[in-house]
Amino acid sequence: MNILFITADQWRGPCLSSLGHPVVRTPSLDALAAEGTLFRSHYAQATPCGPSRTSLHTGMYLFNHRCVSNGTPVSGRLTNWAREVRRAGYDPSLFGYTDTGADPENMDPADRRLRHYSEPLPGLSNFTPFRDEVPIPWVEYLVSRGYEIPARRWELYGKRAEGVTWADGGESVLPLAIAADDHETAWLVRRCMEWIAAADGPWITHLSLLRPHPPFVAPEPYNRMYPPDGLAEPLRHAERDHEAAMHPFIAGMLRHSQFGDNGDTRVLEDAWASYLGLMTEVDTHLGKLFDFLRARGDWDDTLVVFTSDHGEQLGDHWLMGKLGFHDQSYHIPLIVRDPRPEADITRGRQLDLFTENVDIMPTMLEWLGIGIPTQCDGRSLMPVIQSGEAPADWRDAVHWEYDFRHEAPGFGEDFPPTSPHRCHLGVIRDARYKYVHFAALPPLLFDLQSDPGELVDVSNHPDHAPARLYYAEKLLDLRMRYTARGLSETLLTAEGPVTVPAMP
Repeated sequence: MNILFITADQWRGPCLSSLGHPVVRTPSLDALAAEGTLFRSHYAQATPCGPSRTSLHTGMYLFNHRCVSNGTPVSGRLTNWAREVRRAGYDPSLFGYTDTGADPENMDPADRRLRHYSEPLPGLSNFTPFRDEVPIPWVEYLVSRGYEIPARRWELYGKRAEGVTWADGGESVLPLAIAADDHETAWLVRRCMEWIAAADGPWITHLSLLRPHPPFVAPEPYNRMYPPDGLAEPLRHAERDHEAAMHPFIAGMLRHSQFGDNGDTRVLEDAWASYLGLMTEVDTHLGKLFDFLRARGDWDDTLVVFTSDHGEQLGDHWLMGKLGFHDQSYHIPLIVRDPRPEADITRGRQLDLFTENVDIMPTMLEWLGIGIPTQCDGRSLMPVIQSGEAPADWRDAVHWEYDFRHEAPGFGEDFPPTSPHRCHLGVIRDARYKYVHFAALPPLLFDLQSDPGELVDVSNHPDHAPARLYYAEKLLDLRMRYTARGLSETLLTAEGPVTVPAMP
């Protein structure tokens, strides 16, 4: 039995044509969903990439794994899905990246692995080593194809063809200077297929695609698939100042040079056209990979998981990037195709129960018949996939966090001064309310039934006072229930150590 674990970076949850998105076309992922199970209420546990992927790969909430930002080391004492499947006899591979920061404990301070956070997840055989946040073999491939490589290799993702793009007053959105067949997405999928073709026996691989992560520049023809004029209709208050007045944190984010949307409609339309084009490009190449697996005879022996690390604001609430507490940054897609007859009951179904990225590791391990480590805060989705119903004790809300200690200096002088350890927010969200708790600032509360766009804070409204207290206590209960277990579920007995996992 094989596993194909796919992540696409910065993919917003509603952006699938099978979900009725009014613009984007994703026929390959739609077909995957028709053969599998699509989870419509799936959420990431953190932003940005490093913290979110640590939750994805370890099955742990941020308050337990403590990777709070890109570049924060991931403790070597933690296990992950790759280490667990390796212990079971598999040799899992990586095509792409995991944004893992090496643990400096017991390492030479001069070790070059401590100079970046592009190390592979421990346990994975890495076939695409990175330097300067770009795959080294891809750069070598581009050189062989005659491309000029910039001094800062990251610029490969954003250099456009000659001309004037839509954002600058041009007549169309200019494409990437690199041809689609040479783009990293196409190259990574080909490398992955080559590895699978050479596999002798069962295989497990993690295909981690950068796109549609910015820079939002798509290669030809994907740059012109979605005409930009009128494409951007951001969800936000009409006035930026009105948005900022809601809360000091929002005001600070809007002042930050990296996150505030400048209000230029053409810039936003250019970004949206490229963002959706990059999604269709990913979908196209995944379709080739799926067809390859069918032709090879592996399709009906392979668990396929498709998700993302987090979403993207793209102008909603006057913000750009992945940050804060809004759904746009945390609501992401999840499709799971279990080829076994046991999963036929949910084949082609779209389920609304709340699921989280911490559930991915337990799901893959259970599918392989491997025990789930007690460190995992998530739960396997296999019982849901095989029954079509959530267990009686399934979660009724989702949780995520955002640590902004490194962003706070850019919030401006008006932002309330506080220690880095208090630059933190936690969210609990169910079908009715979203509660946002800050370590050093007032909370926020949104009534999603009357305000699905999260435009009106009702935390101080007397009619919602009981809800504010209820969700504050609910968040505290979650923190206490899932606090890092360590060895708390292991007991030394006359027969030796015995581990008995507690009920969720």
